[in-house]
Amino acid sequence: MNEFWIYFKLGLTHVLDYNAYDHVLFLTVLVAAYTFYEWKNVVGLVTVFTIGHTISLILASYDIVNVSSSIIEFLIPITIFITALYNLFTAGKNNNSRISILYATTLFFGIIHGLGFSSFFLSTTGSKGVEILRLLEFALGIEAAQLIVVLVVLILSFIFQSIFKFSKRDWTLVISSIVIGLVIPMLIANWIL
Repeated sequence: MNEFWIYFKLGLTHVLDYNAYDHVLFLTVLVAAYTFYEWKNVVGLVTVFTIGHTISLILASYDIVNVSSSIIEFLIPITIFITALYNLFTAGKNNNSRISILYATTLFFGIIHGLGFSSFFLSTTGSKGVEILRLLEFALGIEAAQLIVVLVVLILSFIFQSIFKFSKRDWTLVISSIVIGLVIPMLIANWIL
């Protein structure tokens, strides 16, 4: 049981680490366009994202997939940027007709983020082929951290839309624009030539 908490905490603190805020930015723009009333869509998107990064975490840990960390470090901010742009272009519009595309894209972006998690996980544990149970414990920690981030975003959304009377469209535009402003330096710093 003690080992469970070690790997769980490793996943939890990795996502919530101030220096690894890229994952928080992605989750923020992923759910920025939703409210508590749309919890099914939020749970669906976060679950699909989790499935994607868990699959790639396992594949990378067992050396089935191997992608250069510099490419992954460049692709992660790209996923954030694309998701934020999507929000800018679809804010205030009914996205139900494009939900399957959003789910597929989120799964793909989850795979990219999972490869980033695998680099961290393998550098921390120091070995490939780690037991599947340890990988799942780490993934559970990541999932718990994701739920914390999503809950905070939804609470802030509720506060700004209910108390400060932001429209849902304006909230989505402001949050997505802020995230784009934060992710551009990450893109520049990780640019591949």
